[in-house]
Amino acid sequence: MTPAFAGALSGMTLVLVRVSALMVFAPVFSSGAISLRVKAVFALAVSVLVGPVVAGFPHARPELGVLPLFGELSVGLVFGLTLSLLFEALEMAGQVLGFQLSFSLVNALDPSAPQQTSLMGQMFSLLGTLTVIAAGLNRTMLAALLRTFVAAPVGTVALRAQTGLALVPMGAGIFAAALQLAAPVLAATLLAELAVALAGKLAPQLPVMAIDVPAKTLLGYVVLIGSLALWPHWIEARFAVLLDASGRLLARVG
Repeated sequence: MTPAFAGALSGMTLVLVRVSALMVFAPVFSSGAISLRVKAVFALAVSVLVGPVVAGFPHARPELGVLPLFGELSVGLVFGLTLSLLFEALEMAGQVLGFQLSFSLVNALDPSAPQQTSLMGQMFSLLGTLTVIAAGLNRTMLAALLRTFVAAPVGTVALRAQTGLALVPMGAGIFAAALQLAAPVLAATLLAELAVALAGKLAPQLPVMAIDVPAKTLLGYVVLIGSLALWPHWIEARFAVLLDASGRLLARVG
């Protein structure tokens, strides 16, 4: 085996680990609706096409070992977890709105993960997936991962504690983003509850409990349908922000 062929083979293996981590952690690619065989063939095809090229990059060290393999795995982990924060915010917004619209006890099986999620959270997650695919952000995600081979060449990646700590405040932003999405419906439903409560005080014989839930749910759905037109733009903007943040994090591990 010639040294050039050995380096290309090692580079293909390291690329395969990085792309496989993308298929496990990144949104859309990690969906359970995609067959494991399709994911394996896709990751293998990308590694065969890209591996010999990135193995010849400056500063690249295409050598197999425990630390290089963990380093490549950490790139996909950081990249995927950063972008998945968007879908976590969508699911949390769905849980908050489901509680306000009296659907807190309605759960469904998430097709992308073997767990129970709220009905509204699943709907918003599917809306996010549809927006990502329709806008071509899945191709942007793959292209961004391929660009990481320039910032973090194969065999040179080392995950630092600062990188993991940087993910903590980003994860804390999930709640703020969810409240930002749910704010119009929350305001409308709270005003509806206030109006019904005042009507109950003015007319004690009024069946407040029979009016509160339908009025709040109907008004919430009207406001939600009116605000859904702005959601794709919000999703694309937050996706771009998280993509830039993942690039800065990967610059630290390179």
